Parts: sequence; structure tokens; C-alpha cells
Amino acid sequence: MKFSEQWLREFVNPEIDSETLMHQLTMAGLEVDGVEPACSTFSGLVVAEVKSVSKHPDADKLKICEVDCGDKALLTIVCGAANVREGMRTVLAKLGASLPGLEKLEAVTLKGVTSSGMLCSAKEIGLGDDHDGIIELSTNEPIGKELPELIEINDNIIEISLTPNRGDCLSITGIAREVAVFNKIDFSVPEVQAVDTNIATTRNVILSAAKACPKYLGRVIENVDTAVKTPLWLSEKLRRSGLRSINVVVDITNFVMLELGQPMHAFDNDCLQGDIEVRLPVAEETIKLLDESEIELKSGTVLITDETGPIAMAGVMGGYDSAVTTTSTNIFLESAFFTPESISGEARQYGLHTDSSHRFERGVDPELQSAAIERATALIIALCGGRVGPIVEVLSNADLPKNAGVNLRKSQIKRILGIELDEQFVSETFTNLGMQCNYQEKQWNTVPPSHRFDLNIEVDLIEELARIYSYDAIPVSAPSNKLKMRVANERHETIKRIREVLVNHDYHEVITYSFVDPKLNKLLNHNDNNLLLANPIAPELSEMRTSLSAGLISTLQYNIKRQIERIRIFETGLVFNNKDDLQQEPHVAALIYGNINEKQWDKRSISSDFYDFKCDVETIVYSMFNADDVEMKLSSSNILHPGQAVDVFVKGNNAGYFGRLHPKLCAQYDLSDNIYLFEFNIKNIIKQEKTRYQPISKYPSVKRDISIVIDEKILFDDVLKCARNECTDLLTNLELFDVYQGEGIEKGKKSLALGLTFQATSSTLKDLEVEAIMKKVMAGLNNNFGAKLRE
Repeated sequence: MKFSEQWLREFVNPEIDSETLMHQLTMAGLEVDGVEPACSTFSGLVVAEVKSVSKHPDADKLKICEVDCGDKALLTIVCGAANVREGMRTVLAKLGASLPGLEKLEAVTLKGVTSSGMLCSAKEIGLGDDHDGIIELSTNEPIGKELPELIEINDNIIEISLTPNRGDCLSITGIAREVAVFNKIDFSVPEVQAVDTNIATTRNVILSAAKACPKYLGRVIENVDTAVKTPLWLSEKLRRSGLRSINVVVDITNFVMLELGQPMHAFDNDCLQGDIEVRLPVAEETIKLLDESEIELKSGTVLITDETGPIAMAGVMGGYDSAVTTTSTNIFLESAFFTPESISGEARQYGLHTDSSHRFERGVDPELQSAAIERATALIIALCGGRVGPIVEVLSNADLPKNAGVNLRKSQIKRILGIELDEQFVSETFTNLGMQCNYQEKQWNTVPPSHRFDLNIEVDLIEELARIYSYDAIPVSAPSNKLKMRVANERHETIKRIREVLVNHDYHEVITYSFVDPKLNKLLNHNDNNLLLANPIAPELSEMRTSLSAGLISTLQYNIKRQIERIRIFETGLVFNNKDDLQQEPHVAALIYGNINEKQWDKRSISSDFYDFKCDVETIVYSMFNADDVEMKLSSSNILHPGQAVDVFVKGNNAGYFGRLHPKLCAQYDLSDNIYLFEFNIKNIIKQEKTRYQPISKYPSVKRDISIVIDEKILFDDVLKCARNECTDLLTNLELFDVYQGEGIEKGKKSLALGLTFQATSSTLKDLEVEAIMKKVMAGLNNNFGAKLRE
């Protein structure tokens, strides 16, 4: 909002300079966005009247004017303005005058005629951008009056930015009220008295949309001279507030809106027929607005209508056909209260934004309408003349907003602001803000005024105290507390460790919805414990996930459709099971697809396989547990390939699974069949034991290789366990480095080549010790699996 500083000082004039005033406004929550001079510096400008106009004998575009500026003799002025005419009052720059960007004015001879001054346009004197013709003043402006005596030239235009809850400050009165409270002084507004009526003409008003418009006032004023020019003092206040002058009646309604905060509208009464009705549109109604645009009205738009149809869009813009022009003689003046809910968004849905809608959307004082219509009537009579009819007021008291009482506990001030405020200061502040205030039992019982519809709860009152006390005066203090070292959360530490491993293995972390597609969820979870959402955001996101794999598969689909050829992703998060009661369990899952490595000129493309993925899984598990604690078994998971599916057990607990995605699932979702995924339940892979230091042996290790022949159905994992059971702590590593079936090996048998590494921490091992261990290992394999050394 823009406003004139001097206009504000007419209402409240604290003994502070402009800079301090703007700081106070900002501290009050009315942030100052900018300041600029109201007009340029000038001197020697007076009001003058053109007595006669004649053509210049030697120039078609010039005219010779005889001008009265209050001196004894008329001045001869040569003027090229197209709008100059006899009887017109305008601004004359006398000889010696100074204008913005010009030196002192001297007499000049134009085509043989000497001009003793200059008739000025609005742009030339810094009162606007209009330079098409000379400025036209009201005939009420006294001839010879110097311009600085009519308007304040030492003025600033201040622009403030208001938050949506402070609609009460969209007027000079509202801003003056704030400044008065900050400076602890009184402020004054123009006295509004009821205008005497001298005609009985009225127009009936019907409220068919009382919830949207619970209060409507209308008045007929006849014999109004709308052709009179708006006085300079009024048009200047409008200009400095960012509004242009239209005609005297419209300018008066805009002036009252800026002064008091009540938007108003004037209709040409001769263009209206029958009663005025406030209602909602009927089917396919249209209206031609003041900007000459014709729009089709939507169902929720509140309208002002007569018997012929819509004549205005309530609280937004008037209609073109009933607009007041310079030929209008009878007007119908409207002053109404429209609820913010009924106006909010209405202008924007039609691509409109008006000063009226801006105020009604934020809220207008519901007790302001009577004073506004009386103020506008008085100005119209004073400037345009006319005969005044009585006010027709229609109310729906049940639908008018009423401010409820708000209580403030003294203890809450200290808790919220960190300071204690004097009881007298609090009471005086509330009283100065126009509230009814009563203090008893360490509590203030307040009733906000009608213009403060933003004060609804206790913290709103505390905010008011902070504003008036001044944010700058509230001491800054850092919070103090005694910090305690907490034991690290094992679950978080486990997730952190897994995340580091996966990121280091070139995986990218993703975050997906906890809501999943019911079809995919059913494929991944055949149980009946799925948790349905009562109000899903979409049908395909109507169940809570029972597995992280659903989100990873959806992410895979999304990326494949965008020609991503290599995908390595993982996610950590909660899964949900609706068993006896809702269970939320932390899981981690990962998925790979495509080549092992990024494309590179010196490496051929190799598609990821089961063992590449198994390596990543083992890195995670073995980074937290010893090999003896981990067991891997063939899985019967129905989402994994039957031959490439593994369940992982940690200390006997089923921690999760990994393997290749089932071909049927791939085919159903149009995916490639070389997709591998794992999912673990975090609570079953939390490492309970602390990592302990073990010294590295400084003695050499001893390696032995053996090749055994066993039944092909025997799993290597069973062979590994048996060998470890037969060895002592001297065995530091056991690895499988070859598997062979074929010539030289009996059918139904296979050859396994094992490498065993032994090392002691206290001495160098002797061959006899190692040979004894090897014999024991071979004997155990023979007894358990019938294994024999390969010849």
C-alpha cells in the first residue's frame, strides 16, 4: 500500500522525523518497502484562469492565450496544448519560476509573439506522467493561489508491505492508529456527521445472499454535477496513493476507501431498474465490467443486481452499463460489508485484482459502512452539490462477524517472550489498541475491537505486546541447557553403517512413498495383513507398504522408461504390518540392474549377476558379524527366482533375503530378468557386541590346498562348516577356488578345491602341527560326507 506521509500526519503527527516514523512502521509489522519524494521541487507556480484563446497568426499548432493569474493585468501566454480553452483553470509558471530539470523561466518570443510564462502539464511540474495537455484544475481553486499552498510539496510517498492478517491497516486511519499507540499520543479522524436529507427518494435492497453480504447500505443522491473537476488536493492524495483520478464521484469513493478503509461504489441511478438485490448468479449469466471486459459468471460469485440482471461483481468491480460518468446527474451510493470468505479468490479466478477486492479479502470493519457513506455523501455535496435521500440499511445480524473474548495469562508472557511486562503497560497497551480490557486473577480478559478480526487466540495478544514494547527492546539471550552425552542408538548406527557400505559400492539412496499400489503390494506380500488407507491420495497409492521392494521396483520402472541403462539404488525406512496391532519395522533394501560398471572404453559391458550382488550383501553382513554368526540358506520366497534366492540368518534369526527377481514378476511389469534385490529387517542385523581389538600376528602363515570329491548335492556351506569345526583357532581363512565336474570324476560327484590358511599369534607353525590339523579336517569330511581326496 502507498500513502502520503503528510496525509498521515494530518491524522497523527508525532514529534519524530521521517526516518524514525518509517522505523516505527516496520517494527509495528507494517514493513516499509520504499520511500520516494511526492513531487519535484518547483517555485513560481500559481493557479491561473484562461480568459481567452485565439489562434497564432503564424503557427497552426500554437495558440495565444490571455491568462488571469491574480495580477492587475492579464498575461499573454503562447501555448501549444490541444486541451487549452477559455474558462479553464490550470497551473501557470510565471517569469522567474523554476521547474524540475529547467532553469529559471524567462520570456520567450514564439513566431513574433512574446510569451510571459508557461501553462504547465502534470509531468512538467512533477504531479504525474500526463504530458498530452496542460493540467486542468477545479474551478473552485482560487486564482493567483500559489501551488505549494494547495498541495504539500515537501512530502514523501511511503510504500508498506502488509501481511494478510492486517487488513485494518489498508487505510490512513488504520496506520494512524498504529502510530498513535507507538508514540502514546491521540490521533484524529475527520468528524463524520449525518447529512441532512432533503428528498425521499430511495431504492429497496434485498439480501438474498446474507451469509456473503450481511450488511448493505444504499443512498440516492440527485442533481449531482459530476462534470466538475476533482480538486487538486483530492486528486493529489489519490495520486500519491497510487490511484489515478477518474471523475469527481469515483475519486471521492476512492478517497474514502483510502481514508477509512471502506471500499464503496457509485451507480448511475438512472441506469438502474427496480430493487437492488445481493445474490448468487443464475445459469449462464454474464456481466460487462468497468474495464469493458465481458465475463461469464461462476456459481459462487456474489453479485449486485437489479431487475435487468447483474450490475456489479460484489466487492470486486462495478458494471460498465451502470457506471457514473461526467453526464450522470443522479447516483446510487453503495457501502456494504462482504465477508472475506465470499470474496477471497473471486477476483483472481477471473484474472482481476482491484483495491476493493484486496481489502475485502483481508477483512473490512463490519461497523464502518455507515460512517463511510456519510463521509462520501458530505464530500459529494460539498464538491458537486445535490439533494440527499435517506440511507436504506439492510442487516442480517446473525451473519455479521462478532469478535469473541480472548484471555491472556500473565505467565504466558514470560514463557513466550522471555521477559516480564508491567501489568499497567499491558493494560494500557490493550486499551490504546481499542480493546475492552479487564485484569483480574493474573489474567487479562479482552474483547478486540471490530476492526481487529485477527486477534483470536492468546498468542495474538502476546504478539501485540511484543510489537508495542518494540522487538528491538526485547533482550537477546542464548538458550542455556546442560547437555548430556547419550548412548548411541544401535539401530541408527546400523543404518548409518549399511548406508556407507552401499554408497561406497556405487548405490544411490532413494526415498519413496510409504503408500504403494495394492496390486504390487499383493504380489510382494501374500499375507492378509495389509493396511488400507481410509483417504488415499490416489487409487494406486492406497495401501501402506509391507516391503521396501515395492518402492524400489516402481523407481526402477520410472528410470527404465527414461532410458537409464544402469541402476543401483537402495532405501531405508519403515514397513507396516496390520497383524494383531499396527507394527512398524525399520528395513533396508537395495536393487541392481544393468552392467557391473559404468560404460568405459577399456572395459567391456558385463551384466550384473547373482554373485556380484551376493558380494555386496556379504560386505554388509560381514562388516558387522563374524562368518560363524551368519548362515545362508536356499529361500522359498515367491518373489525371487527359485534357483537364485537366499535367506540370510544372523545368529539364528531370519534377517532377510536376497536374489534374482522372479521371471513372472518381471514379465508382469515388463522388466528385464536380470534384476537383483535384497531386503533386511534392521532389528535382526543390529550388532550387539562391541568391536574389540585383536593383535595381528607377526608370524608367517602356512597355506595348504586339498581337492576332495563329494556328492554333487552336498552344499559348499555344509562343507565349510564341517572344515571349520574340525580346525582349531589356527585356521584364519578357508576358501573355495575351484569346482569341477566332468572327465575323471564319477557321475553324480563333484570336485571341490579348498585353500586353507593357518597362522599362530605366539610362534611360527611347524609342518607337523599343520599336517595333524589337515588329517583331522579330512577325517571329518570323510565321516560326514564320504569325501575322498581327488587322485
